[in-house]
Amino acid sequence: MKTCAIVGCHPTRFKFKYKETHTGCKRLKRRLKEQFIKQYEQGIRTFLIGSSLGVDIWSGEILIKMREDSEYSDIHLVVVIPFNGHDKDWDKHNQMRLSFLKAHAEVVVVSCKSEPESYYKQSQYFLNRADCLIAVFDMDYTVRSHVSRIVSKAVRRKIPVTYIHPDTGEIT
Repeated sequence: MKTCAIVGCHPTRFKFKYKETHTGCKRLKRRLKEQFIKQYEQGIRTFLIGSSLGVDIWSGEILIKMREDSEYSDIHLVVVIPFNGHDKDWDKHNQMRLSFLKAHAEVVVVSCKSEPESYYKQSQYFLNRADCLIAVFDMDYTVRSHVSRIVSKAVRRKIPVTYIHPDTGEIT
């Protein structure tokens, strides 16, 4: 079964930050859904997401909603958590959103038991299983981040990457 991994920069890098009612956030969510549909039409059935605030949570929610439609009922969602308890400092609302995703995923993977190597192992999980990557990323490699490392490695491994700019919604 073909697999697509979804990664995205932290909402602090977006012009709209965490404001999900902002038109930029709404546009970004529409672009994500459009790309999920496009990947589905190309034979992708399994989608891998992380478990961070922002793109990971939004992607999971969009995919679960899509799966309610009989046309996309065979979507498989895999949530890859870096380590148990990584969300302990989140507010209750966002903890509940992550719990919802975990409850509705086909598979929940904990990439590591402790924090020091957890994000590296999460990245490896994505890269070792993805046939393609959707990256919400401004392509600013001068800012070292989890996403820039995953995207760089995907490009080196010749994994096709679809970029969605977080502020403009432009697809490249």
